[in-house]
Amino acid sequence: MATFTRIEEGETSSISIHPSNKIAKIDDNIYGGFTEHMGRCIYGGIYDPGNPLSDENGFRKDVIDAFKELNVPVVRYPGGNFCATYNWLDGVGPRENRPSRPELAWIGTETNEFGTDEFMKWCEVVGTEPYICLNMGTGTLAEALGWLEYCNSDRNTYYANMRRKNGREKPYNVKYWALGNECWGAWQVEQMTKEDYAKKAYQWAKALKLLDPSITLILCGETGFSSWDYYVLKECVKWDVHGLGTESTTKSLIDMHSIHIYTASNEHLPNATAPRAAEHAIKMASSLIDLARIENKVPETVPRQKICFDEWNVWDPIRAPGEEGAEEKYTLSDALAVAVWLNAFIRQAKDVGMANIAQSVNVISPLMTTKDGLVKQTIWWPLLLFSKYMRGHTIALNVKAPEYGGQTKPRWIRAAIETPYLDCSATVGDDGFVNLAVANVHEENDYEVALDGLQADKVEVYVVSGDNVSVTNTDGAQKVGIKESSWDGKGKYTFGKHSFTLLRWKRA
Repeated sequence: MATFTRIEEGETSSISIHPSNKIAKIDDNIYGGFTEHMGRCIYGGIYDPGNPLSDENGFRKDVIDAFKELNVPVVRYPGGNFCATYNWLDGVGPRENRPSRPELAWIGTETNEFGTDEFMKWCEVVGTEPYICLNMGTGTLAEALGWLEYCNSDRNTYYANMRRKNGREKPYNVKYWALGNECWGAWQVEQMTKEDYAKKAYQWAKALKLLDPSITLILCGETGFSSWDYYVLKECVKWDVHGLGTESTTKSLIDMHSIHIYTASNEHLPNATAPRAAEHAIKMASSLIDLARIENKVPETVPRQKICFDEWNVWDPIRAPGEEGAEEKYTLSDALAVAVWLNAFIRQAKDVGMANIAQSVNVISPLMTTKDGLVKQTIWWPLLLFSKYMRGHTIALNVKAPEYGGQTKPRWIRAAIETPYLDCSATVGDDGFVNLAVANVHEENDYEVALDGLQADKVEVYVVSGDNVSVTNTDGAQKVGIKESSWDGKGKYTFGKHSFTLLRWKRA
């Protein structure tokens, strides 16, 4: 586990790394993406027909290359709030026959030019897995079953034959399916009470797994620390009451529990430390999963449900309104916050089965398209380093460092979890390399740190920083990127102010 010991400014900081002490396997799906029919995410983002940068399918080739560079393992679609009025049948078949519909989540018009088959084709080109979120707003169970049949069935049945007629013989075999999105929210079309949702979700789960028992079903949670989370987990994480088997069966209806949190503050330190709330949320949601299993007497032989953090990022909806496309312009402060987010996923790898940054292109995104190319925002760079190197197993470490003691956002962080100036995680990969990720969120102080457990003659060094915490990357002006160097591993290492550093060395 990762532990923190608070010391005073002026005392010597240290990080103790224990490569032999593997805590948990990191699920590659924590580096998942998210594409929604919102703003310029789909149209003008991943799909831009007529642009010379697009291929014969209308897919932006530079965006595809960026997804491949990130090695994104899974992408959520088609929302988000959008899915609460989406009928998947509108987006299949000949384009000239597809209807345009009013879009109520973001107050626009959906042409349905891009739909299920286009998304599946795009996933195949990118080399990623699709993750579909079902419409539990205006949608029916019959529509959901039809969509699952269309995507996954090899039978001689109506929707499977419709897929064949539309040009795809083999099933897509979509593994991940979400039982709605933020059904608890007042902004949702057909907002539900926790009681109504739990009853509906459980019955949908039963039917969907009767059609395809192999799928992974994700329950709609809230923040991980709400009465909604407790109630729907208690009602849906059950055993031997769903009519699909006995206690010898090894899978339950619900496989994962979704939670969403966005963080943001206009002040740097509350902004950079805000993701600590998400880490505490993971711990609380994990406990609620355990409580549901205990109270419902779920056998220990049934795989434990994990958390699907399928919307996370830095986002201020006032600064970047969703109805206007939510095109956040990210700062170095936001990049450090993203590094703290990712450290949390690594530290809590035991409980996190998937995480999806919201979103992957243009909309609150690390990646922005122009008609001529791409802008890689500040938050792209820590995400790239984590996705490239922070895989394998999370390992034990102890951090001794000063702690930020000011106001946090949300305020309850202060009483719940520490906020060190040096926020760290560490992994050992299958390649034998040890990786140490350190975000120094202090605006003014460098920290000279003793690294106990580092035994190497050569250490690869990757640093993300800038002149100040307010700098941004724009088209033609990249002020934040990765600086690469090496270090001999001797003595103390100095982590610069307002920087994210990844140290990487071959395990002795």
